[in-house]
This record gives sequence, C-alpha cells and structure tokens, in this order.
Amino acid sequence: MAKIASRTPTQATGRTTGVGRIIVMLYAILALAASWRSGFQILTKFDEAPVAFTLSAMAGIVYIVATIALATPGRKAWSVAVVAVWFELIGVVTVGTWSLLAPQMFPESTVWSSFGIGYGFIPLILPLIGLYWLYKHRPKPLA
Repeated sequence: MAKIASRTPTQATGRTTGVGRIIVMLYAILALAASWRSGFQILTKFDEAPVAFTLSAMAGIVYIVATIALATPGRKAWSVAVVAVWFELIGVVTVGTWSLLAPQMFPESTVWSSFGIGYGFIPLILPLIGLYWLYKHRPKPLA
C-alpha cells in the first residue's frame, strides 16, 4: 500500500521556497535598513524631523512583520503577510504623495518619501511583487 505524503503546516511551501526566499531576503534587508536608520535618527536628532523619523520607524516595523510572515509557512502567516504587504503599499503611496505635496513636513526623508526614491523605488515595487507572489501562492480552501 502506497503511503500518501501529507504536508504539515510547518513544512515549507512554494511560497517560502525559491523566488519566495529572495522576496523574504529583500524584506529582511529593508527591515534592517529602515529599523537601523530610524533608530539612529530617533536617538540622535528626533527634534529635527519627528514625523519623518516616526514614519521610518513604522516602516521598519512593517518590514519586520512582513519578513517574518513571508518566511513562515501556513495559513495564518499568509494572512498576516497579506495585511503587512498591503499596509506597506498603502503606506508608501500615502507617504510618497504626502512628501511631494507637503515637503515641509519632511525636512529629512523617510523610507517611503517620494515613493522610496532613496531606496531605488524598491519600497514601491516590492509590495507589488510581494502581493502577486502571495496571491499566486495563497492557501487552498479548507475542505
């Protein structure tokens, strides 16, 4: 009798292997860069641009959550990743637009200022790729 292999929720899926690992790596790099930069700026010159530095810290937290959720297999992690990546996309579009319309609010740039220009527009492009990847690898409905 042939044994049927079943996948447990902790095993890697297509979402967490191959290209998915590259996406996770990019999120991890952004998490590190945004968190380190905002932490340094908050500790050394918060009074110069409190809005910008707080938004950068928030972006760092979003990138950390997205990195962990993207790297973790399972239905709940997928759901958390979708929310985090959507939040990131909305954040980069909102802050990007805000930074262009009211530049006086941003004497120092944030990760998401001008749609992530300081990071090569990766903050704008990555959530689009991330959402595509997540929806391509969404969990199958429970029976």
